Amino acid sequence: MQTENPNRPAAPALALASRRTVVLGTGAGALAAVFGKLGSPALAQAAIPVRVTEAIHLGMYVSVYAAKHGGFFRKHGLDVTVSSAGGIALAVPVVLSGNASFAVTGAGMSVNAANEGAKLVNVAKIVGGVAMWAVAKPGSPIKAIGDFRGKTIATLRYPSSTIQTPTFAMKERGGFEPDKAGVRFLQLPNGAQAQAVLDGRADVATMFEWDVSISKQQFNLEPVFSFSDIIGPLSWTTAMVKRDLIDKDPKLVQAFCDAIAEAQAALHADGNELFVKSSVAEFSQVSEAVIRSAADNLLRRSSAIPKNPTISKAEWEADMAFELAGGAIRTTRPYEEMVDNGFAERATAKVGRPS
Repeated sequence: MQTENPNRPAAPALALASRRTVVLGTGAGALAAVFGKLGSPALAQAAIPVRVTEAIHLGMYVSVYAAKHGGFFRKHGLDVTVSSAGGIALAVPVVLSGNASFAVTGAGMSVNAANEGAKLVNVAKIVGGVAMWAVAKPGSPIKAIGDFRGKTIATLRYPSSTIQTPTFAMKERGGFEPDKAGVRFLQLPNGAQAQAVLDGRADVATMFEWDVSISKQQFNLEPVFSFSDIIGPLSWTTAMVKRDLIDKDPKLVQAFCDAIAEAQAALHADGNELFVKSSVAEFSQVSEAVIRSAADNLLRRSSAIPKNPTISKAEWEADMAFELAGGAIRTTRPYEEMVDNGFAERATAKVGRPS
């Protein structure tokens, strides 16, 4: 994961349609039950202010937004403010400086910080799979990783996950070097990838949501390949804290993880309505139709949105291999040093849903 903002529609080629006004009632039974249990006014008054810094504003960080707009943070006594640091590597310094308690960013950033002497611990999984797709014109021959041979891929400018992810997939899953196989990366400004496919400069473009659904609705481009399917589950994005916060205020860390666990369970149980409500609140420039399409991709057609926040050793090691191969980290660090899974495990047990 690198320093880009794939959700900001910065170019006219991907201008966003105005969203419809969304009015959500209590039609989703799961949400109604949850909201009925939210804290009293007294709890709201006693809520502890907590700052969360996210790398960039991304639809796949919906676990955090659902915890906020679904009332789960408030339920657990937290008044959470979320702000974007402006880059994958920039969220960690905000936490290290004391200007936020939790950083939500690529797990590899905690490793880079640890290599420089920082004491950071990963406590919750926020994104559990590579939420990236390749989009192309209808009838594209690209169906498998080997089909990328000899193709031009429209991407964001380096450094970017839109380059790192297909490179890793081709090397580690496809067994071939992109450059030797004639693969060319056409690096473009944010918002210009779809146009490059439309005018024939590129065979395919690698994208996050919301851009995948925007490209489908506005330009009739289709998602033809999911990198999540070939790469598999990993702790792609985590919530991390300074180790001294765990020592000083473990109840705060537990409350945060409890809220995330409940939000993730609700996201998978309520028929996309919490996803839509939270995303509309956070991304007012994105149409509801695009958000609903993205909900299916992120929740139903990938492992991006976890069912619970636990971080397994296998997921950590898979992410380390991914980050190392893509150049985001230079060395790995062990699970036992970098992850405290106890908070997420307790939170998951309280929710009572299977992993």
